[in-house]
Amino acid sequence: MAFLATVMAAEPIADCYKAICENEKIAINPFVLENLERTTTTRNFTLNLAGNRKQKGFQRLTDSDILVLSKCLQNYQTLTGLDLGYNNISDEGAAYLAMLLEAQDTTLRSLDLTFNNIQTHGAELLASSLQGNSSLLSLRLSGNKIGRNGGLDFAGMLRVNMTLQELELGECDLEMHGMIGLSTALKNNTTLRSVDVSRALLFSLLEEWAVHFSKMLPVNSSLVELHLGKMGLTDTGMERLSEGLKLNHRLRYLDLRCNRVSRDGALHLSKVLKGNSPLEVIDLSSNRIEDPGAEYLSEAICCEGSVLRELSVCRNNISTSGLLSLAGALTNSPTLTHIYIWGNHLEEPVCQAFKELLNTGRLTPEQTDVRPYEVDGHVFLAELFHHLRKHLFFTDVNEQNAGSDSPQQ
Repeated sequence: MAFLATVMAAEPIADCYKAICENEKIAINPFVLENLERTTTTRNFTLNLAGNRKQKGFQRLTDSDILVLSKCLQNYQTLTGLDLGYNNISDEGAAYLAMLLEAQDTTLRSLDLTFNNIQTHGAELLASSLQGNSSLLSLRLSGNKIGRNGGLDFAGMLRVNMTLQELELGECDLEMHGMIGLSTALKNNTTLRSVDVSRALLFSLLEEWAVHFSKMLPVNSSLVELHLGKMGLTDTGMERLSEGLKLNHRLRYLDLRCNRVSRDGALHLSKVLKGNSPLEVIDLSSNRIEDPGAEYLSEAICCEGSVLRELSVCRNNISTSGLLSLAGALTNSPTLTHIYIWGNHLEEPVCQAFKELLNTGRLTPEQTDVRPYEVDGHVFLAELFHHLRKHLFFTDVNEQNAGSDSPQQ
């Protein structure tokens, strides 16, 4: 077996793939083969086999494809990134990938499995494989229905693994017990920098998860990015969460999109910003902070302690007074550079104010989601498809992989 591995590692990766397909009696996937034929393995490489592409004859990867790939890739220690998102990988395929992660000489740093068909058992196997893994920095599992037990398995993994830096579990049907387990694990974990638990299935009106995350934030020393979108977060939950945010000195990115935060929740958040918070990016899109909430935030942004750089308040039922206060905050703030306002009530005074910001160079078209235009002497704003950046951590991982080849398409 050792001789076979040596021979395979010495030959082109596409030939290794074909040999294993023949040995396992599994049909060659033309999409996989095409990518492997373009792959150079003499230096670090990332393999992009994501299934979200429109291509004639394209064939999404299944568990049998993952069996062959995992056996093949174990022979190439220059693999640092693997994107398998949007395929048809189930728990069986997750088991094969777990074996790849358990390989003693693996150098894999990032694994993307978003929106596959992995469920509870597959999550258990992946979490178990990471307990002894010391190479993987980023795992993205969003869109896999791993459920309550899957969340608990990853919580247990975080108590042991001190290498992983990014974990995405958004839209994974996490439940309250999983959320509490994750928040408890994060009290002691000192390496995870980014976590996404968006759209957990939380049916309690007491928002216990917010209390537990609030207790975690003052003692966690590593998180810089926290995604809490689609959680049903109310003003009461925002108040609880703010108590922990006031005592946290590390978090830079806070994602609260698509929640139920109104003016009172924005008031609690504004008090966090006034207290020398390290927050640089806040996503409040698709809430309902309205004019009072926008005014609270505007006042906080202008305070000396605020270092906020990017803010999204799209679709928040904000009218003229609130949007003008935000425009004024942008003028007076020494740090705020990006603001996104589309989906609010863009009356002509607001249009004029943002036209002035763009004309003077205080805003550039890349730093906002609106563009002014005139009709019959009246100023309007059109939508630009620019959005708040989704990650801080993604850039950091790329910097750590600076020696890698560009991803194989």
